[in-house]
Amino acid sequence: MNCLPRYGPLPRRASRLVHVGPVAIGGAAPIVVQSMTNTDTADIVGTVAQVAALARSGSEIVRVTVNTSEAAAAVPHIRERLAAMGIDVPLVGDFHFNGHRLLTQHPACAEALAKLRINPGNVGRGSRRDEQFATLIEFACRYDKPVRIGVNWGSLDPELIARMMDENAKKSEPDEAAVVTRRALVSSAIDSAKLAESLGLAREKIILSCKVSGVQDLIAVYRDLAARCDYALHLGLTEAGMGSKGIVASTAAMGVLLQEGIGDTIRVSLTPEPNGDRTREVVVAQEILQTMGLRSFTPMVIACPGCGRTTSTFFQELADRIQSYLRAQMPQWRGKHPGVEGMHVAVMGCVVNGPGESKHANVGISLPGSGENPVAPVYVDGVKTVTLKGEHIAEEFQSIVERYVKEKYPAAA
Repeated sequence: MNCLPRYGPLPRRASRLVHVGPVAIGGAAPIVVQSMTNTDTADIVGTVAQVAALARSGSEIVRVTVNTSEAAAAVPHIRERLAAMGIDVPLVGDFHFNGHRLLTQHPACAEALAKLRINPGNVGRGSRRDEQFATLIEFACRYDKPVRIGVNWGSLDPELIARMMDENAKKSEPDEAAVVTRRALVSSAIDSAKLAESLGLAREKIILSCKVSGVQDLIAVYRDLAARCDYALHLGLTEAGMGSKGIVASTAAMGVLLQEGIGDTIRVSLTPEPNGDRTREVVVAQEILQTMGLRSFTPMVIACPGCGRTTSTFFQELADRIQSYLRAQMPQWRGKHPGVEGMHVAVMGCVVNGPGESKHANVGISLPGSGENPVAPVYVDGVKTVTLKGEHIAEEFQSIVERYVKEKYPAAA
């Protein structure tokens, strides 16, 4: 019997294929990276600039807030300006509370969007809920738009959770409140999807999400959701947090689910640092998928953490320089040098692991550590090709990487 462990993610769960503009989500399509602007959508210039930056950084879908009449009126103009710039990234409208009214007043908004996002927890209360939800679905059907039904822990339908809590309290052995709440999230998503279908929205037009802030809660909710339906699923913590906390939480939660084959599109909802770059969440999402071997977006740089043998910071500076250079080149290289996104570059700091790691990479350099000869052997496809030394190692190594890309990933015919 073969007792070796199975490496690599489990096969993707079967899900419906949904087309969001030119982007395919679900089915056998690659897992899609998306993000969201934090500009006032009524600020057309600012929103266009941020959507463009997110798209150029690799966001394949961008969501914008549509919360006012001014924002709804701005969406078609945002779409037109992006098209004039050659940016065809699909725009998703994020609707809460008043979406039914905004689309009624501004139908051109629905026409310009590639997808609608509806939160069933705040689309309305009581008898008005179904009516207002139906209005949103009607616009999706009229303009042939897919819909993400996105349930959130913080805005769960109060009537639904109250009813389920009452039912739970009558049990001889009631479940914990957190368990009931997770169950309510899944029920809200699936019941809303069924309602949308009954109103005429095709099953292939529906994406579901059930977002929470806790890692273990997210894993439990999506395991349940994946077991109960075949809709395409959007993954993400609703408020991941700031900095390393947000990155670690998102990676821990989504990494487990993606490894189990759950998830068709992801967003890393990072709280930006003051004056921080919104595109960071896109880079993190890409790196989660790439380090798990699920997709490739940009050449990967392998670098050692440093130790007492690497008292110089030169290898750190070179690693950072090469990584920034590779990412900056990708908008041009993506179409010009197909396959380059799978390249590995190693920048190592001493002789212990430097030569070995460099040989495993497509292109690698082993810089001198403390007490070593001040030379840096370079390996290309496992073969030592040159030894660099002097003051221009960084420039010379970058040139070697550039030459490798041109030779190994020739322009498509």
